[in-house]
Amino acid sequence: MKKKIQFSLVYRDMWQSSGKYQPRIDQLERVAPLIVEMGCFARVETNGGAFEQVNLLYGENPNKAVRAFTRPFNRAGIQTHMLDRALNGLRMYPVPADVRRLMYKVKHAQGVDITRIFCGLNDTRNIIPSIRYALEAGMTPQAALCITHSPIHTVEYYTRIADELIAAGAPEICLKDMAGIGRPAMLGKLVKAIKERHPQVLIQYHGHSGPGLSMASILEVCENGADIIDVAMESLSWGKVHPDIISVQAMLRDAGFEVPDINMKAYMQVRALTQEFIDDFLGYFIDPTNKHASSLLLKSGLPGGMMGSMMADLKGVHAGINMMLRGKGEPELTLDDLLIMLFDEVEYVWPRLGYPPLVTPLSQYVKNVALMNLMQQVKGEGRWTMIDNHTWDMILGKSGRLPGSLAPEIVALAREKAYEFVDTDPQLNYPDALDDYRREMDDNGWEYGADDEELFELAMHDRQYRDYQSGVAKKRFEDDLQRAKDAAMAKNGYSEEEIKKLKRAKADPIVSPDNGQVLWEVSVEGPSVAPYVGCKVQHDQVFCYISTPWGEYDKIYTGFTGRVVEICAPQGTTIQKGDVIAYIQRSDIFA
Repeated sequence: MKKKIQFSLVYRDMWQSSGKYQPRIDQLERVAPLIVEMGCFARVETNGGAFEQVNLLYGENPNKAVRAFTRPFNRAGIQTHMLDRALNGLRMYPVPADVRRLMYKVKHAQGVDITRIFCGLNDTRNIIPSIRYALEAGMTPQAALCITHSPIHTVEYYTRIADELIAAGAPEICLKDMAGIGRPAMLGKLVKAIKERHPQVLIQYHGHSGPGLSMASILEVCENGADIIDVAMESLSWGKVHPDIISVQAMLRDAGFEVPDINMKAYMQVRALTQEFIDDFLGYFIDPTNKHASSLLLKSGLPGGMMGSMMADLKGVHAGINMMLRGKGEPELTLDDLLIMLFDEVEYVWPRLGYPPLVTPLSQYVKNVALMNLMQQVKGEGRWTMIDNHTWDMILGKSGRLPGSLAPEIVALAREKAYEFVDTDPQLNYPDALDDYRREMDDNGWEYGADDEELFELAMHDRQYRDYQSGVAKKRFEDDLQRAKDAAMAKNGYSEEEIKKLKRAKADPIVSPDNGQVLWEVSVEGPSVAPYVGCKVQHDQVFCYISTPWGEYDKIYTGFTGRVVEICAPQGTTIQKGDVIAYIQRSDIFA
């Protein structure tokens, strides 16, 4: 029997790689005990970069979500781990050092055991401070190597970085193969090289399925000494996500490794719940192409999770590009034509921008530059004319040191714009800021939360946190969900009138008891904000008022809890007794 291999379920990354949103707190609480019952996971990825921001985007408190999801795993002795973007913390752009340090204190208190620290540039200057902060807070720092395939990303390149990170105190190394384009043989050699130099260091492999190399890569890294493998499970495994636990277990067991058994009854329950969450509302935001593998990803090197946003970008510019081509008397392009052109342009752009590993947010920077170049060339103009500020920060070294050399044309363009290149510690560009956020919390009368977790949330995601506190985020999400549902129905051939009828059929009408005028906001106790389509209403709250001809205000209650699907009478509408004011659906996805 060969060595023991452990498994980690990347449950939240499964969703992140599939679509726009994450499960809600109540859904995470329902699925966690069943994941424990599966009995095959030594670890579960519970939170981190992007995941927690999504909670804010639909009006949920991410701190409550993390505590709720980690609790069952903590009790069962299953380690929890988070995704940590080093200099960028949990967001897409750099974070002050005092906010980074606070993050580990907060996350450890919330029940997170391990932080997986990666820098999109593999710059150890960004990773090493996080190793130190994590150790100070009592967490295990797992330092990640962002895997890609290029002439400079060799075994020697990665081994040298691993040496630095281990010397700085990292007891674990993760091979983060975010696009799944790491070649199996190279990955095996890399694991072997690290293990030979540091046999005590634990190695975990994280590989996406996108271009189809992941199973071969898993076998290679295990044969060469890897300890833990990240896996997914139905209904979200494969495609652009990760290999399924059942297939990985079968492959490794047949190869002679010791692997844990799977409680298949619990597997099927988690599988059913995951599908239920998809059917509930998360599926509206999953691009169908993310369920497909694509060898084309080997050409561009872009992460599979970007395919959905990339196709949305291409669809957005498709009509405009064809209009320009028609105007020039040139043949129009299909979406497939544009996709291949974009991949070709990524291949052109990537080395000239210094070969940054194509992981969030650097993959977005490279893709955006390629897309802008493509559009400019269709117009008959040159490349590099539309580069955003974040991409310039990467080019100039403000986020860290690029692995490769910039092309002379990029250096010349920077000089032309009088931009300065820097090679100092990137953190020095982003001064401490917690005192400013404390003042904002105090001015607004907001609670700092247990272990300063609310202060941390504001400091990490300031714009989204303000929208969460004001209620704007929840309204925006509810509108987004309603549009997605309407679009899905329209795609299935329903007319606008048919969609309205279907919504009404599932809802209860709120009718007027008298003749009068509908008032949604009045200078008496009652609703301070007019209800809107998608908003939740309680059974005991005043829904609206009817101003009667004899000068009285009739309070209108729904009598049940639900969600508004249609407003039939806007503010000031004159209605008759029995007229419908609104339709409310009793079944509430947020109950």
